[in-house]
Amino acid sequence: MSPCPDFSDLLQRVLSAIVMLVVFALADWAGGDIWAGLLIVIAGMMGWEVSRLHSDNGQVQVAFGMLIASVVLCWLFVSSFWAGVVTALAVATALAAHNTPVTVAGWAAAIAVCCVVLHILRENTGSLGILWFVGIVVATDVGGYFTGRLIGGPRILPRVSPKKTWSGTVGGWVLAAVAGVGGPFLIAGQERLWLLFLTGAIALSIAAQLGDLMESSMKRRAGVKDSSSLIPGHGGLLDRFDGLVGAGVALGVAWGCCRCEEFLDAGLNLAHV
Repeated sequence: MSPCPDFSDLLQRVLSAIVMLVVFALADWAGGDIWAGLLIVIAGMMGWEVSRLHSDNGQVQVAFGMLIASVVLCWLFVSSFWAGVVTALAVATALAAHNTPVTVAGWAAAIAVCCVVLHILRENTGSLGILWFVGIVVATDVGGYFTGRLIGGPRILPRVSPKKTWSGTVGGWVLAAVAGVGGPFLIAGQERLWLLFLTGAIALSIAAQLGDLMESSMKRRAGVKDSSSLIPGHGGLLDRFDGLVGAGVALGVAWGCCRCEEFLDAGLNLAHV
């Protein structure tokens, strides 16, 4: 007989998630400098968390977080030249002051790319585009959490993340697909694009799960359970937003490869609805 599912931390997780979603939604609704400011703060705090997993020097950790925040700030408000200068400083800090410099530099780049992509997405698609994108990542996490706890079964990568199961992985895809396919119905006359949105949602869900697994692998190598204790019931920002980072990088790669003209022109530009 299988043990009863453990939901002992559910209430704390839900309350923390509600607070985060409210802050995120309000900043998304406001847009502009408020949205950009939130992204800059998030980038800096996640940069600090990455650094603390690979350095025991508190000053290095704070400095590295500030550098990652500055990279995003420069990309959004200053110029690509200064963004490149600060990026070079961040890379030098990753190489000189951390025990696994490649991992630190890679995660720092992923965080910066994700935050810049989220700003571009907000500028091009309006607040509903962000809610659609974030909804897919949240649905992936929620679907995986409940399906994995209720069904259980074989672990997907037990040495990396002992709690993640194949049932939870598939459950995350299914709920993300449900959330993603609602995208075209937010826009009058775009219902014919449901298959495009469905495919994109599943692809982003897979990217989010990969981000989650990579963060779990990084924490396991560092010998810690959470990236920090900033969020009750969730751990750190990186613990909560690792999937968002993975999906954001995937969307950034898609934009870089094909500029996503068909995707944006097909109806995601909600700013004009």
